[in-house]
Amino acid sequence: MAVIGYGRVSTKDQDLALQVDKLNEYGCDKIFMEKQSGAKSDREELAKALDYLREGDKLVVYKIDRLARSTFDLQKIAKELEERGIALVFIKEQIDFSTPSGKLMFTMLGAIAEFERDLIKDRTAEGRERAEAQGKHMGRKGKDEKDVKKALKLFDERESNGLSVNDIAKMTGVPRSTIYAKVKEMTSNS
Repeated sequence: MAVIGYGRVSTKDQDLALQVDKLNEYGCDKIFMEKQSGAKSDREELAKALDYLREGDKLVVYKIDRLARSTFDLQKIAKELEERGIALVFIKEQIDFSTPSGKLMFTMLGAIAEFERDLIKDRTAEGRERAEAQGKHMGRKGKDEKDVKKALKLFDERESNGLSVNDIAKMTGVPRSTIYAKVKEMTSNS
C-alpha cells in the first residue's frame, strides 16, 4: 500500500513548503505538487497522481480546497477513488473519506468551500459594479482610436499590401482580437 501526497497552490508566488511538510509528516511515500488554479480541472500533476494510485493505496491532501474548488469536482474525484479502492485523507480537516463520518464531513466541507468561493465571486462582481458606477475603468486600457483606424485600413488593404493580421497587429500594436472584433462590428452594422 502506497501513501501518495498531492499539494497545490494557485499562483506562482505561493509556496508549497507547508503542504509538503505536512504530507511528509503524515508519511507520504511520494508527493505530486503543482502551481495551478483549483478552478481548472486539467491539472497535470493531479492527473499523474490519480494515474499513479493503485487499489489499496491512499491519497493524502493537506486541505480539501487543494484538491478541488467545487463540490461537483470534489465528489467526482472522491467517487472515482472509492470505486478504485483508494482511500482519501485530508490532513487539516482530519477527514478519512473511507469512514462513514468522513464521507459526511467531506460532503459538508466541500459544500462550504464552494459556498465560500461563490461569495468571493459575488463580492468581486459587486466591487466591479461599484467601480464602474464611479466611472473607474476596469480591465486593460483600450488602444488609441488612431491606431485602431490604421489597423482597420491595413486590414482592408491586405490583398494589395500582402500583410497578415499578425503583421498588422505587430505594426500597429492593436491586438488581433480587437481587429477581428472591429471588422465584425463594421460588417454587422452595414
